[in-house]
Amino acid sequence: MAKLLELKDVSKVIRGKRIIDRLNFEVNAGEVFGFLGPNGAGKTTTIRMMVGHMKISEGEIIICGDNIAANFEKAAAHIGAIVENPELYKFLTGYQNLKQYARMTKGVTKEKIDEVVELVGLKKRIHDKVKTYSLGMRQRLGLAQALLHDPKILILDEPTNGLDPAGIREIRDYLRRLAREKGIAVIVSSHLLSEMELMCDRIAIIKNGKLLDIQNVHEFTNDQKETLVILADDPEQAYKAAEMFGALEPLHTENGIQVEASKEAIPDLIYHLVNANVRLYEIKRVNKTLEDRFLEMTSESKEEKAHA
Repeated sequence: MAKLLELKDVSKVIRGKRIIDRLNFEVNAGEVFGFLGPNGAGKTTTIRMMVGHMKISEGEIIICGDNIAANFEKAAAHIGAIVENPELYKFLTGYQNLKQYARMTKGVTKEKIDEVVELVGLKKRIHDKVKTYSLGMRQRLGLAQALLHDPKILILDEPTNGLDPAGIREIRDYLRRLAREKGIAVIVSSHLLSEMELMCDRIAIIKNGKLLDIQNVHEFTNDQKETLVILADDPEQAYKAAEMFGALEPLHTENGIQVEASKEAIPDLIYHLVNANVRLYEIKRVNKTLEDRFLEMTSESKEEKAHA
């Protein structure tokens, strides 16, 4: 896959404080890349540096081979972006909005406008005034604006903000199709973890301006360790047997215990419980969600709270 965006040791210092601290990651063509972090983690600051709205203090941002600081116009030409909410003229029609935007970009033809209107599913309403549009329709019109000049990278800050469930699903499905069919790299910043899990191929998590991890979505939600809920006739006996086996921090549940174990250790754990005369009713695996992993990685430890 072609590498379209690369951050190399990118930092941002404001009034002596390091807001972004040596970020390193890359985004490839045809993937939806999620950018996650708690409020104040530095997501929007990083996006503003990517699109040239904010200067980089240290490091480099390379867009399709061009350094955004050294060759801004050439690098920025590859980007379509919506940072926060799309800016639209509500007293104009959707089509008139796109025509206004097209005047700022060379080479945007009527055919191109018609193509993006069809792509974002606004053909039936494009000649209605924007003030009559729903929030989801305005988001789609904003996407059409961002796509008019055929960008190779689409950067969206909270693209589903304020949408109802149907609108969220619509935008999610559209972005995945756009990445797959057009080969665009889509970068999405959002706090809706369940949607990011459904939408993204890879996810980066940042906290306090630092990159904590970057993985494929299925790797985030499928740990090396399995979480098992074991129902038994005597939960206390099951707990003691699991402890003797060496299971990591078993927990009491209503009718049994919850333990973590590697996949390879599960058969031995079950054998040990049976040999300890624990009568088992049910053993089920509990998959961790992206939200579980996100909270594990970004929650403050006792040490951090003590130094806060």
